[in-house]
Amino acid sequence: MDGTGHSHQSSSWKESKWIRFLTTCVIAVLGGFFFQLIHMPIPWLLGSMVFVLIGSKIFRGVTFYWPAQIRNTGMIIIGYTLGLSFTASTLVQIGRQLPSMVLFTALLLLCAGGIAFIISLLSKIPFPTVLMGSIPGGLSQIVSLAEEMKGIDLTIVTFLQVSRLIMIMFFVPLLVFSPLFHVTLNDGAAVAAAAGSGWDPALLQHIWLFAVVCVLLALIGQKIKFPTAFLLGPMIGTVLLNLSGYTGHSLPTFVLDLSQLMMGSYIGLLLKPENLKNKLKMVSLALLNGVALIGCSILLSLLLTRMHDITVVTSFLSLSPGGMDQMAFIAKEVNGDLSVITCYQLFRTLFIFFAVPPLLRLIFRSVLKEKRTAQ
Repeated sequence: MDGTGHSHQSSSWKESKWIRFLTTCVIAVLGGFFFQLIHMPIPWLLGSMVFVLIGSKIFRGVTFYWPAQIRNTGMIIIGYTLGLSFTASTLVQIGRQLPSMVLFTALLLLCAGGIAFIISLLSKIPFPTVLMGSIPGGLSQIVSLAEEMKGIDLTIVTFLQVSRLIMIMFFVPLLVFSPLFHVTLNDGAAVAAAAGSGWDPALLQHIWLFAVVCVLLALIGQKIKFPTAFLLGPMIGTVLLNLSGYTGHSLPTFVLDLSQLMMGSYIGLLLKPENLKNKLKMVSLALLNGVALIGCSILLSLLLTRMHDITVVTSFLSLSPGGMDQMAFIAKEVNGDLSVITCYQLFRTLFIFFAVPPLLRLIFRSVLKEKRTAQ
């Protein structure tokens, strides 16, 4: 009896949320330090993500745990940082680029649809399932939309979405820092990074107002079911305060590193390949899907640089089929135009949130009708 009591105690100790969280934390921090040591781009995001992903599969004794609230805190920090890059002049520039935003968002979504159609033919997986797994951006919206629709394989949709997100977070930084884009971190960036590594006294005076506004708008956004509310709410709040003349200040580097870790650890736990049937086939399809989408966004970004006076890096990060938060991290490291990148990514997020669900419902209804008439 003592033996069973002892084993029950040890298993409940292992399942304690604090133990699970601290274990995840230690693994994530080790990943961040290791990736920093080998000079990987955005080390705290990629390192924590990879180590937590691998660690959660290796250490079977402890179920890794990362609360959504911590991920949301990381998103609030990123939202504030994105909001700082908006000024009155950038909003004018964005107004000029609005037709391009519409055009390139539509082209990217058409590419995603075409790739999904080819993959559906190759894999014999129903087109609606592959299409929902291929739509670039809006992971949480797409997964919740897939839950509402009949005949959609939610495991495949989630796997395709998350694996693309992880691929993009890995390949996009490596591509941007590769000779293909001729990017070097200039001395100015290093000086700015050194200057931003400590606390600015002015930041301490003003950050409280921004913190209250950011958290408040994030919670309101969540309440009204706004897309990526914990990112967009703080960003909108910061932009409004900035435009009203109340200037915000950059956060210290270690706070931005911490926000990367908060996001990376959460994404590392999202991928659950053990739930998949035909693992090898699905991994190959996910790779094909991700590579094809990245290829399309490179070609479209070259076209965008012909239309507007922006760098190839800014244009590629604007059209990358990842999330706004990840692209913001990379943009800060390579001196990309944060406001332009954010606007293109934001426009696509909103477009996917408002326009894509009704479009998908129409497409799926017509597919079902065709099937019924064929029968």
